[in-house]
Amino acid sequence: MRKNFKVLFLAVFVSVASCSFTTKEFNDPDKDKLLLDLITYVLQKGHYDPKDLNDEFSTEVYENFINGLDPLKRYFLASDIAEFSKYKTEIDDQIKEKDLTFFDLVYNRFRERMDDVQKIYPEVLSQPFDFTKKDSINVDYDKLAYAGSMKDLKARWQQQLKFSTLSGYYDLVEDQKNKEKGITTPKEDSDDEDADFSKKKKEKSAKEEEPFEPKSLAELEKKARETTKTSLDEYFDFTKDLERKDYFSIYLNTIVEEYDPHSNYFAPPDKDRFDLQMSGKLEGIGARLQKKNDYITVIDVISGGPAWRSEKIEVGDAILKVKQEGDQDAVSIVGMRIDDAVKLIKGPKGTKVTLTIKNVDGTVSDKVLTRDVVELEETYAKSSIVEKDGRKFGLINLPQFYFDMDNYKERNAATDVKKEIVRLKKEGMKGLVVDLRGNGGGSLRTAVDIAGLFIKKGPVVQVASAGNKEVLEDRDSEIVWDGPLVILVNELSASASEILAAAMQDYERAIIIGSKQTYGKGTVQNVIDLNQWLQNSDLGDLGALKLTSQKFYRVNGGSTQLEGVKSDVVMPARYSYIDIGERDYPNPLPYDKIDAAKYKVWDGYIDYEETIKNSKERMAKNKELQLIDDNAKWIKTRRDEKKVNLNYDAYAAEIEERKIETKRFDSIDKYDNHLTFESLPYEVALMKQDTTLSEKRKRWHKNLSKDIYVEEAIHVLEDLKLNNIKAKKVADLKN
Repeated sequence: MRKNFKVLFLAVFVSVASCSFTTKEFNDPDKDKLLLDLITYVLQKGHYDPKDLNDEFSTEVYENFINGLDPLKRYFLASDIAEFSKYKTEIDDQIKEKDLTFFDLVYNRFRERMDDVQKIYPEVLSQPFDFTKKDSINVDYDKLAYAGSMKDLKARWQQQLKFSTLSGYYDLVEDQKNKEKGITTPKEDSDDEDADFSKKKKEKSAKEEEPFEPKSLAELEKKARETTKTSLDEYFDFTKDLERKDYFSIYLNTIVEEYDPHSNYFAPPDKDRFDLQMSGKLEGIGARLQKKNDYITVIDVISGGPAWRSEKIEVGDAILKVKQEGDQDAVSIVGMRIDDAVKLIKGPKGTKVTLTIKNVDGTVSDKVLTRDVVELEETYAKSSIVEKDGRKFGLINLPQFYFDMDNYKERNAATDVKKEIVRLKKEGMKGLVVDLRGNGGGSLRTAVDIAGLFIKKGPVVQVASAGNKEVLEDRDSEIVWDGPLVILVNELSASASEILAAAMQDYERAIIIGSKQTYGKGTVQNVIDLNQWLQNSDLGDLGALKLTSQKFYRVNGGSTQLEGVKSDVVMPARYSYIDIGERDYPNPLPYDKIDAAKYKVWDGYIDYEETIKNSKERMAKNKELQLIDDNAKWIKTRRDEKKVNLNYDAYAAEIEERKIETKRFDSIDKYDNHLTFESLPYEVALMKQDTTLSEKRKRWHKNLSKDIYVEEAIHVLEDLKLNNIKAKKVADLKN
């Protein structure tokens, strides 16, 4: 266990840096002013592309800080904004002068408005809502004006609370209808692995329940309002515990994130959250979260974790509510700080948590997850033999570019991939698929080493910092696999994944199949301990700063930043029309180019371009892909809807219509690619002692058998023809 905990699975390549670029002293006794001075100085000196502290910078900080505190525009009044606006272009000057006037004004007013709202919502929720009226709400809050008076603010809260209550009211009405019909379909999707135990528990629970007594619609409406109030009570209980320093951390992060989306300030209490995002090893649900607008959104599902095992949660889902095991009511986390939301979602191993999820397709459902520690083995490389028409191919799935920080040679992604290739070759594979879909990146070195398994020698990636450029090369002449190669990617393949895919594409060593482009993260971050500047300070821990210090470039000179890697063969997916990637963040660093490195295109294929052309023609005729594309467009349409009906009949009709529409896409999950998948002999032997491993591989193979992308990868491997002269030269080199 101790050995496993040394392994870090990083979403980006992170190095802990020591910055010694100044002898400047930071000795202001006011901790907030000292932090402001220190952080901006480190950013200006250490960031890859430091910003000018000018009026434009000031305006961005102004707007983002206010929007960050009040994204739904349900606290500040128009008069507050008018008062704040005189500082719109003065924040840059205040930063330079360590002046906190703007922050203090906004912070104090925000606390006042929160006190006002805590008097409004109980009053609103004390009266019934009329769901028979023709009414609607526009949830495009960016275009919403601030309330002009307290009366207007109360009306806004009334509208939003009606919206919140309607969802609960609908669930209660539908549940009662089902009980009256004798239907006992559970609302919650559980991840319980023991189906028999789960069934017995439900049967026992049903016997213990009191006889069903239908309630009136008025009683159901009242219960829904009470649930909404309880949720808000819980929310404001959390906010009472927040101190000035918590809000000042938000202000500091607003300044830091103007430089780029991956630069962040970590106050000391946030280190726990940072560890969760970087490793996923803390006990919880195994998902990385980000706050987008007012919603806590899933940005990564960690392989091996409860969310991954449940197959119920995916990237793009928004978590609306959290209910602890044994609690009656769920707590709404809409608008909650991500730190507090994570505290609710995390918990001891073995405990259950119910998450109310707004799914990628716009539907809302409850998911029950059993918290656990992420299974590290599931983040390691694994392989399968793929058989088609009597021919064998190999598939290696690599979820992360992992490494051991204490001893790189002990275990890393590159050495594991090499072992799997050797094993697959012994089984007679004719071509290899490397699956990087959903791989968020990791160790830069492992990406370079894996690229070296497929080429003789040469540059793999260029890394640029302020005024410097370094070319990272494969210096080992050994080629572990010289046969046909395909790499699968999607919109979530990021960082090190993009480095490997880009290198193989530039060398024309592999054909890249997948989304239109990968994630588009071409930057490197360093983590800096801010305490190193202070000696004998009584101000306590100052926290840390993560800042972008370098950029990646392909060997052809192009950046992977924003542009990502364009697939040679584009196949539609669920996220095809949704902004998921670096371009979806505010303030990303721009795309640019540098001089190409000296490299020689691989000449091992005789029909590289022809194979790509044939694959594109197959894809254009594929009806299953057309259905996937239609589903992606439908999801995009649903996510873009901003108007929500507050009339019950209209609201219920829309939900029913959505359910019917989703059935059209059910066949996507039933697709059969008619390929056969088998574990390697060494794993088959392990399975005799490890039934859990056997079940995991069965599930993986079942999913692969429905995978149209793997099917096309095998078609491409069949089409790729090797240059026999080149193959002979390679063989001679080996001999």
